[in-house]
Amino acid sequence: MRPRSLDSFLQQSRVPFTTFRHPPAYTAQEEAAVSHVPGCSWAKIVVCCADEELILAVVPAHRMVDLEALRQLAGAVIIRLANEREFARSYPDCEPGAMPPFGSLYQQRVFVDCSLVGEAQMVFNAGTHTDAIRMHYGDFAELAAPIVGAFARAGLAGAGAEPASV
Repeated sequence: MRPRSLDSFLQQSRVPFTTFRHPPAYTAQEEAAVSHVPGCSWAKIVVCCADEELILAVVPAHRMVDLEALRQLAGAVIIRLANEREFARSYPDCEPGAMPPFGSLYQQRVFVDCSLVGEAQMVFNAGTHTDAIRMHYGDFAELAAPIVGAFARAGLAGAGAEPASV
């Protein structure tokens, strides 16, 4: 069941969006596949700690976060992936790993990779591993007021990148 706070936030925003259910999936690539959504349109949310502040990094499902590029964009001295214990408290109404990319719901900054800006629509988790939201990128940007930059990269996980399983 989607978080009520998310439903209220979206209804009050008055931007068009659709919701849908999909078979359970636990990685962004799997969610995109079971939803029949291209990986370039499925927004993967990666929770990071930038100087111990939780931030949301949003990249296409088939890409990974380049932590060094994100660190520079965030103006942080130190950046790392947050662990589940750290971020579970911040998203009590969401299943672990299924948080939506609306930092204002959680008092967090949102960073979006520029590759998502060109997508007509984006799809992302709606607080569960079986619910998703589809909306135009422009409407998402209006609601989330993200900081946009180039911090996603393709390829295998390596130094300075998030693990492939995230």
